[in-house]
Amino acid sequence: MTTQRLTRKGQATRDRIVSAAARLMIEQGVARTTIEDIQAAAGVSPSQLYHYFPGKDALVSAVIEQQTAQVLEIQHSGLGSLDSIDSLTNWRDLMVGILTDVQCAGGCPLGSLASDLSESDPVARIQLAGAFEQWEGLIRDGLVQMRDRGELAADADPAELAVAMLAAVQGGLLLSQVRRDPAPLRIAVDTMIDHLHALTR
Repeated sequence: MTTQRLTRKGQATRDRIVSAAARLMIEQGVARTTIEDIQAAAGVSPSQLYHYFPGKDALVSAVIEQQTAQVLEIQHSGLGSLDSIDSLTNWRDLMVGILTDVQCAGGCPLGSLASDLSESDPVARIQLAGAFEQWEGLIRDGLVQMRDRGELAADADPAELAVAMLAAVQGGLLLSQVRRDPAPLRIAVDTMIDHLHALTR
């Protein structure tokens, strides 16, 4: 969502509203989160909230945008490109570490929003599909670099491998959330890394 130019105070207020909305929507679901809940959690008046967001749909869009930025920032966090087996292993360690720190609660914020909105909100579904495409693109770009350097077989398909890796991450996160155990995420990503090993020259 494109925002108007805001003062520093205005931007801080808007960010506080979006953060409160994101926490509530991910914790209790979008449908069960009311505008009144968000106002109370953010500590703003109705007029303040409606100054930045004309309605709940605009807030949902802002939450997806914020969560996408946070997820992609984590992917970049100290890792650079995911363009080697070592960097993919470090990425796995980072994700498992984050999951362990939060005791496997919450799962993937984008995955949670997608599960909640994909069948009920076609606009949000398209926005979420774009978010996952960005994430997938980061993985794909690294695999392309590996193939171009000859570290993957020439006939390896980075696009398909990126889809498989992201699916492994999402499935691993979901099982880890349900079991309160980071092992499913580690196993899922390690299986994909082992598959990439098998494709190396």
